Amino acid sequence: MKRHDGRGVDALRPVTLERGTNPYAEGSCLVRMGGTLVSCTASVEDRPPGWRRGTGLGWITAEYAMLPRATTERTRRERNGPGGRTAEIQRLIGRSLRATVKTFEFGERTIRVDCDVLQADGGTRTAAITGGAVALADACAWMAKEFNVPDPFDRLVAAVSVGVVGGKAMLDLCYAEDKEADVDANVVIAEPDRFVEVQSTGENATFDRPQLDALLDLAAAGIGSLFVEQRKLLGR
Repeated sequence: MKRHDGRGVDALRPVTLERGTNPYAEGSCLVRMGGTLVSCTASVEDRPPGWRRGTGLGWITAEYAMLPRATTERTRRERNGPGGRTAEIQRLIGRSLRATVKTFEFGERTIRVDCDVLQADGGTRTAAITGGAVALADACAWMAKEFNVPDPFDRLVAAVSVGVVGGKAMLDLCYAEDKEADVDANVVIAEPDRFVEVQSTGENATFDRPQLDALLDLAAAGIGSLFVEQRKLLGR
């Protein structure tokens, strides 16, 4: 089956990570994967969530939003708080980014990573995790220097989508492929090879263990390439 953009089934879309794109944020990264473009900014706030107060510990969380014209038709802003889908994506991003740190002993502070989708063509949540990890690494380094605390950042995290389309397992689905997918999955891995999350759904068909294994193998290879790009950018 020929893919919409002519890629092989095991190929990522063109990936670009640009560091330090927001001059005001403690960490920032603009990530492009094919037609998907996400701005990630990490802000260090001098206060923890209420349930962390008095513990001496900090927290890392994420927020996600899609600009009204990030898609082919305008979507309304979520002015009354995140809807169910947005809340679920935010929780996924937050869980994934917390897997990057070795400790929360950086004082009663919150690092909030905002992931704003400027343009959507599939894989927005996975792109947000990959770019958010870069922004978070820089914010942690800034915080360690500014407040003389240990840098909590320990390892990179990246994510990618995979799916079964037309009977073929494919890496990094664009929106047109995602719409046609019988099975789709979002996979998050912390370096070098620790799974943080696997979200896999039979959209229009069931799938067996060999198909799941094939998807995980594709995802692991794709995320390995994303780690290379992140490391080059951060000089790790």
